[in-house]
Amino acid sequence: MPADGDRRNVVDAVGVGVLAGCAVWSLVTAAVHDARPEGVLLAVLALAAGYAAGRILGVLMPVAAPCAAALAGLALAVALPRLGPGPEIVAPLGHAGATAAVLILSTGAACCAAWTTPIPGLRLALWLLAGGVAITGALLGSTAAVVACCAVLLCSPAAGRAPRRGPVLVGLAVVAALVTGLTWAVAGNALPGGLADAVRDRLTPRRVDLWRDALGMAHRESGLGVGPGRFGELSEAAARSTPSDGKPHSAPLQLAAEQGVVGVLLLAAVFCWVLFALWRASRPTPVVLTAGVALTALAAVATTGNALSFTTVTVGAGLLAGLATARPLAVEPPASGASDDASSRSARDLYGGRPAA
Repeated sequence: MPADGDRRNVVDAVGVGVLAGCAVWSLVTAAVHDARPEGVLLAVLALAAGYAAGRILGVLMPVAAPCAAALAGLALAVALPRLGPGPEIVAPLGHAGATAAVLILSTGAACCAAWTTPIPGLRLALWLLAGGVAITGALLGSTAAVVACCAVLLCSPAAGRAPRRGPVLVGLAVVAALVTGLTWAVAGNALPGGLADAVRDRLTPRRVDLWRDALGMAHRESGLGVGPGRFGELSEAAARSTPSDGKPHSAPLQLAAEQGVVGVLLLAAVFCWVLFALWRASRPTPVVLTAGVALTALAAVATTGNALSFTTVTVGAGLLAGLATARPLAVEPPASGASDDASSRSARDLYGGRPAA
């Protein structure tokens, strides 16, 4: 038990340090350029609040909480398909990415709840709920939501057969890095001609132009960036767009443009901290890996869209991470009739190759 407490303390300390670094650096870059750090501060606060709520609800209601989160996300996507950024609900550009992100998080929460419940009938209902979320994405016309939700649905059952969580989480980090690298290559016009044209047509020329403006700002102001919230003022592509939300529609490129290299490294540190928390979590490995897949899918959407500019999405991401890393009050006893050795081996497999905490 002391070892488990030390493990949680390390994870929490790393998280506090990373999130504090994000907040402090946004204030530093804003002070240098007389910019507006409120958007970044709100995102950090929303993520921290969602994570704290997830940790608490995951202890008190390990099945009901993710189930309720999945239903709430589904209802929000259906009732308000044009999610607004920040604290207000309006209808800006980029709402499709936010809707896809909410549906991804809902799918992940439903799958986590399905892995957690010991009741077969409820487990089946939760799997059906996760499938219904993917169908909802198709009805709302979100291709990204359908693809990402189906990926979560396919990977979640496979997570139940994964012997160890570490290699899978490393693989998820590699996937996120590859998507980020592809986005950077598109912005830097580093892809071969035919592939570049196909990607540009798929992403729309306007979005690629926004990415290129962001990359240009990052090259010119690699140290401190141009300041939080100033991309829209300095981007020619944003000025030509009517209406414009003043964002490059890519979280890494936006931070590179507005907060320099340190901003990008802090964003990567937040994602790595979430994966680290999942690796060290005492929840069963299928729950941990399902949440990891959903959060990686969200990272891919945020890399190629504007999802993280929406408070609903950042709160949901923190909530799912908190639910997946919450420490249960007690480990369920082994099924009756199972031998001690067999149940011990089963517990080690379920918890990623180490005894349940």
